[in-house]
Amino acid sequence: MGLVRFVLNVLWLVISGLWLALAYLAAAVVCFLLFFLVITIPFGIASLRIAFYVLWPFGRTVVEREDAGAGSLIGNIIWFIVAGWWLALFHIATSIALAVTIIGIPFAWANLKMIPISIMPLGKKIVSSDQSFAYGSVTQPASAQY
Repeated sequence: MGLVRFVLNVLWLVISGLWLALAYLAAAVVCFLLFFLVITIPFGIASLRIAFYVLWPFGRTVVEREDAGAGSLIGNIIWFIVAGWWLALFHIATSIALAVTIIGIPFAWANLKMIPISIMPLGKKIVSSDQSFAYGSVTQPASAQY
């Protein structure tokens, strides 16, 4: 199972992971540098966390944080306005490009499964797929099937 995840992660990195990570890094730079607000620092941290996730997603999944509350909801609304919508569009465009080939279809599907975290990253935690059931995750992550 580890070898399959490694091969899938390497293919993902070459095909779309690097470009998606650069988009999330750009969002982090916008949140850290351009707004000069203390309020946007958590958004930059969340964007960096997702950037590392999209570089090497297979074998990891996203679960809800137990301590997430109203602050996460308000932050997610602000995030959606600042960067979430265009990152989701980037995932959709990448999925369409990947779905053109037969080999790219599973990667396109995994890419579409990343849209919810690109829209609402606050209140989420990235964990190993093996640990996801310990956090009460009952849904299959984009990478758990491999």
